[in-house]
Amino acid sequence: MRPKSIYVVYARWCPHCVPVTVDPLSGRAEELGIPIVLLDIDADDVQAADDMVRKHGDWTDDYLVPQVFFEYGQGRIEHVLTGDPRGVALTRKAVESLLASEPLAVKNGTRAGSK
Repeated sequence: MRPKSIYVVYARWCPHCVPVTVDPLSGRAEELGIPIVLLDIDADDVQAADDMVRKHGDWTDDYLVPQVFFEYGQGRIEHVLTGDPRGVALTRKAVESLLASEPLAVKNGTRAGSK
């Protein structure tokens, strides 16, 4: 099932976030025609970011970024990724795996599983 939107909780200064997570997910969201909502922890979005992570993500007072969420019908939110603190390369690999798996995989110019 394809999400109706993607949320990314991130920080501009974080190399796991920009460009490793935000850029490829923004591109895929555009490809699929779904919105991406970027919640910056260092901007006016901090309360919305904190609320998203507290309710649906890997919450601690000093939580890791990026965290990625899919929103499905009827407001259901699923946490699908947290950046890997062991290194940017591991976060990049996790993002690549997310992009290759359902519901974001694309085959022959269309979303995998679409008709």
